[in-house]
Amino acid sequence: MEKKLRQQEANILKVVLFGPESTGKTTISLQLAEHYNTVWTPEFARKYLQDKWNNERKTCENSDLIPIAIGQMISENKLAKKADKILICDTDLLETKVYSESYYGGIVDSDLDKYALENKYDLYFLTYIDTDWEADDLRDKPNERQEMFDIFEKALIKYNRPYLILKGDKKTRLKTAIQAIDKLLMDHKDLDSFSDSLTNIE
Repeated sequence: MEKKLRQQEANILKVVLFGPESTGKTTISLQLAEHYNTVWTPEFARKYLQDKWNNERKTCENSDLIPIAIGQMISENKLAKKADKILICDTDLLETKVYSESYYGGIVDSDLDKYALENKYDLYFLTYIDTDWEADDLRDKPNERQEMFDIFEKALIKYNRPYLILKGDKKTRLKTAIQAIDKLLMDHKDLDSFSDSLTNIE
């Protein structure tokens, strides 16, 4: 199982869309992939949990988190080989870890915990809650959006992840994200080695 959760090395940049439900992560992932003519990794949990709901009328349980994490990393590692300079990731294992801690009394599977911290990304885009709430079969915390946003931001700070908050309408968010990614690409033209140069990005 550990091998399936481990991030494979790839000579590309990786950015993650990170944050509470219904905050526009998938929208910006699609926009960025199109802008940079590259691929993006969808959130595996969406299809997995929707299928579970459709078949069993059951929502996410603690036992679902490892299959979700494995599915996410299989997808990411596969698509990283097809990416052009940059891979856009609609979530990562750190997000799964945050959900595990928030929904299941702080309990996190040891392998999930390990690779949520070991897998590395060049920049996180933390999506703010200034988007309309869109209800569906899976979303369940419309009244706790600020609380969840704060939990996600605290995780990025705690684990020293370079991040930028995306706020505003779709056009504004996209412009902010493109400026940050362009800086990443400029700083790493050869893509031979990555650094933490964006830790202090404004």
